Amino acid sequence: MVTIKDIARESGYSISTVSRVLNHKGDVSGDARKKIEEVVEQFHFVPNNNAKHLKQNNSKTIGVLVKGISNMLFASIVEEIQRIIAKTDYTLVVSYLDEDEDEVEQAIVLCRERKPLGLLFLGGTPEYFKKEFARVGIPCVLVTNLADQLDFDNLSSVATDDVEGAHCAVDALFDAGHRKIGILGGNIQKSYTSYLRFCGCKESFFAHGMELDVEHCYEKIHFSFGSGYRGMNRLIGKFPDLTAVFAMSDVTAIGAVRALRDRGYQVPQDVSVIGFDGTALAEYYNPKLATVRQQYETLATRSIEILFGQIELKKQPIHEVIPFELVGGESVRVIGADE
Repeated sequence: MVTIKDIARESGYSISTVSRVLNHKGDVSGDARKKIEEVVEQFHFVPNNNAKHLKQNNSKTIGVLVKGISNMLFASIVEEIQRIIAKTDYTLVVSYLDEDEDEVEQAIVLCRERKPLGLLFLGGTPEYFKKEFARVGIPCVLVTNLADQLDFDNLSSVATDDVEGAHCAVDALFDAGHRKIGILGGNIQKSYTSYLRFCGCKESFFAHGMELDVEHCYEKIHFSFGSGYRGMNRLIGKFPDLTAVFAMSDVTAIGAVRALRDRGYQVPQDVSVIGFDGTALAEYYNPKLATVRQQYETLATRSIEILFGQIELKKQPIHEVIPFELVGGESVRVIGADE
């Protein structure tokens, strides 16, 4: 492998001069720059930016791994984390993953390349942690999923109770008189959040004397506007007489409302919709979305406090459940028994 020393030797200039050219510094003569660039091109040399990142950031970097590029709740949490970190002498590195990707595998790469002092995982799948998390040897906090069953001495967690939250959301539909309820949710084999919320749905159906018919009632989606829109079209196609939908995220719920309207349905007059997360958009959407509101500010604050406690004070792992709130909104209608 060609190194900067090789470029210096071949060009006849010092390593520091080569470094200034590679970093586009201005204090290099035209002849030196031309010669060095010719050698760089000749040897197809690519600077090792990872080394530069390590040198600059290894002492005060916090990494954040975000699962789901369209997750508005995570966007709010990241914004709050950035606000908190900006008041400290730490720097933040944020990486985004698809919601089905292996976040622990990405964490191992991030640790190797950037040497952070700690990591925050926004969303996580226990199976990935069981397989490889032992290779992540720094303090970490799993945010929005609990890790108390994983038993790692460097892994804390802060989360909403997803099972109870979903149970509460579906209960709200049953309490409003609905019995023909569809669900828009993620891949329960790959998304642990979706699995937990699916369990809450099943519990609510069982508590109301019904069984959740997955083939008929459940449509798999990603947590995005477009996927919610397409999923709603598929769901209404196989379950045309449904009267209510629980969408496992607000962005999915909003996509579903648009799909229903484009098909000529009114929300909530024809079909009621309830979401999950309690994002700002849900509050200002028309109709105002019924949803399960998570306390994103508290999730962000506690995750940072716990992570700093582990990094700076060597504290033991902490696992906290943050309360949620059911928001009534305007997107759920009470119907009669004859409907």
